[in-house]
Amino acid sequence: MKNVVITVSRQYGSGGKTIAAMLAKDLGINCYSREILRMASEDSGINERLFGMSDEKIRHAAWFKLLSRPYGGELLPPEDRDFVSDDNLFNYQAKIIKDLAAKESCVIVGRCADYILKDYPNVMSVFVHADRKFCLDRAMERHSMDEKEMQKYIEKTDKYRGDFYRYHTGHEWADARNYDLCLNSGKLGFQKCVEEIKSYMKIRFDME
Repeated sequence: MKNVVITVSRQYGSGGKTIAAMLAKDLGINCYSREILRMASEDSGINERLFGMSDEKIRHAAWFKLLSRPYGGELLPPEDRDFVSDDNLFNYQAKIIKDLAAKESCVIVGRCADYILKDYPNVMSVFVHADRKFCLDRAMERHSMDEKEMQKYIEKTDKYRGDFYRYHTGHEWADARNYDLCLNSGKLGFQKCVEEIKSYMKIRFDME
């Protein structure tokens, strides 16, 4: 197989992004997260700031929680009036994700990459989760909020991730059936999560 791509979805505070970075370093490949926004901006010619603004705008939009428009691969041209619409901005990010999967081995964090690449034989998807206390304790180490505020922030962030995933895929973000491998980082620890992913890769892709 020419290359292997690992997508990582994660609950807030579970350490999924850290695990993704550790895995990429261990394998000697790139890890992509918000870098995809910059790459989509360069590819489309749309200001990168609009990609970030779109993320924030839909986070607070009432319609976003109710609708579902699963990604279909369309890209609107610059002359289209909806060229900088939220949907088209997502579609350009999806294009970058597909381009990366076609040309290199890498780890991709979030962005519904598991769904976008669901038909790619060289892709495996991972969901990292942990119990409430573990996520809260980790988040508290990184932010100056009291416990009540932090718990609300975690719940709000995970709800947004679930809404974002449902809107763009038509599926439930935390449904284990969407992923090849689900790992409890609170029980395994980060390094063992990395080892489990590598073990699964060897079996899944018949690697030595």
